[in-house]
Order: sequence, then structure tokens, then C-alpha cells
Amino acid sequence: MLEFERDLDELRDHIAELERDAGADSNSHVARELAVLQLELEARTADIFAHLTPWQRVQLARHPQRPHTQDYIDRLCSDFTELHGDRRYADDPSVIAGLATFQGRSVIVVGHQKGRSTSENVERNFGMAHPEGFRKALRLFDMAERFGRPVLTFLDTPGASPTLDDEKRGQSWAIAENMARLARLRVPVIVTVIGEGGSGGALALGVGDRVLMLEHAIYSVASPEAAAAIIWRDSDHAEAAAAALRLTAPDLLHAGLIDRVVPEPDGGAHRDFDIAAANLRAQLAPMLQELCAQNIDDLVNARYAKFRAMGEHQNVPAG
Repeated sequence: MLEFERDLDELRDHIAELERDAGADSNSHVARELAVLQLELEARTADIFAHLTPWQRVQLARHPQRPHTQDYIDRLCSDFTELHGDRRYADDPSVIAGLATFQGRSVIVVGHQKGRSTSENVERNFGMAHPEGFRKALRLFDMAERFGRPVLTFLDTPGASPTLDDEKRGQSWAIAENMARLARLRVPVIVTVIGEGGSGGALALGVGDRVLMLEHAIYSVASPEAAAAIIWRDSDHAEAAAAALRLTAPDLLHAGLIDRVVPEPDGGAHRDFDIAAANLRAQLAPMLQELCAQNIDDLVNARYAKFRAMGEHQNVPAG
């Protein structure tokens, strides 16, 4: 339970308790009280979530009950067949990838996968991909182009795995290779940030024709804790760093770094996986249809130009 959710959860518990006590009793007094409490819950939820701070959005993006890539695949796609291994070193469970059908169209799906329990998170390395995870994704990207299948990627990682062994196996090379390949991939690519979009680990799956973000997801060059440790030499300044990084979906949409914000259910995506997936489907389906209708040369050139045009700079006279 997040701190700013505490009052809402207490109200939900009170409503649930009244519903249990009421049972089959159709007492009009209890029914009226429940109706009033439900309206109060909706109003308080709307008020809190309309005024979230960047740090609160960071907490929501990291919520342990938030839907992960597999949860979206289960609700958006049919006939999903997971593929394993990079054909060079090993399989990496922190990246899930495979063949699927989305709205009647064959697609390739690739995304970071976190766990829920401690053991699952250890197995998935908390969604932080090793080089073999990125190379598995690269193998799927090549397959997508070979068979003419559009690519859907899902970003949800604190960042790439930072260990010495990962660097020895070519972590930075794997990330750069994926970004270069996605930039020129000759099939439509749609990226969705569903939770944390952290640094190069996210960018390795994050180059596409369209980039979507869930309403309470985050996307940043560094985590707030890392940024605070660099700037203030103290990770306790993470809340201030979150505000300075402009890592929320509205901030990134305003800056032109993403194309669309996908609304979440009241209280966040962790409150209702089905609504979260339905909202995403409503955005993905027409977008994919539009991209698939475009000339592939025009599509690739527009994708390259899109990312080349990002960023701003200011010329300052010397002295």
C-alpha cells in the first residue's frame, strides 16, 4: 500500500465490511450508506490522482501489483508462443518475447518482465535485462522483418543489469545494437511504457514509429535515486530529482518525446488489469492498422527522422 493510497484503502475496507455485514439483507439504510461511501471513494480517488506529484507517479510505476508485460500479453493477444534464448549464451527470463496474434494480425511481442514475489523477482532479475536478453530481443526483431510481422514492445525496467559480468558479455554493445536495428527495422514498431522506463535498458526496446505511455508510467535517463546521488551526492533527494527529471507521461508528451498517453483505471493500472489492457488496446489497434498501411520506406525514414529531431539546445556565446 502506498502512503497516499492509505486513506482510500481504508475506505475500501469499510465498504467491503459493510457489504459483508449486510449479506443478503436488503436494508435500505445500509444500501444508502454504501452508495454514499462509494461516491465518496470515487470523488477522493479522482481528487488524489488529479494532483499526483512526480514522486508519487514513480511509486505507482513501481507498484508491486502493477500489471507486467505477461499480463498485457494475456489480455491483448491470442496464440502467444514464447521463444527463448539468444543462440549465443543463454536465455534471459527478464525479457519475454514471442509470436502472437493481435486483433487478427500476426505480430512479434517483446517486453521486460518483472516478478511479483521475491523469488520471481530474483528469477527475472527485477526486470533488468542481461546482454542475452537484449540479444534475444534482437533475434526476434530480425525474425519480424524476415516474416513481415509488426513489433509491439513493452517497457518496464529500472535499467539494464549493471554487473561486471554483464559488461564483459557486451552489455553496452547489445543495447546500442538493438537501438540501431530498431531504427531501421522494415516493419512497423509500436513501443509502450507500461511501468518504469529506465535508462538504456528501456531504450534497447524503445525505438519505434509510435511511443505510448501508460498514464502513471515513468520514462527517464536515470532513476530519481541515481540522479540524486549524482547531483546532490545523496539519494535521499530522490523526490526532488523526480520533479527535475520531467519523467512523467504528461511531461514527456509536452516535450514531444512520446506520442500518446494511455489513461489508466481509477486508482491506477494495478486496480484493474482488464480495464488497463482494454484502454491500451483501444490505442494500439487503430495505430497499428494505420502504420501497416504505410509505405515501408516512408515509415522507416519517418521513424529515423522522428528520433533525430528530438532534443533542444541553446547556443551560448563564448566568454
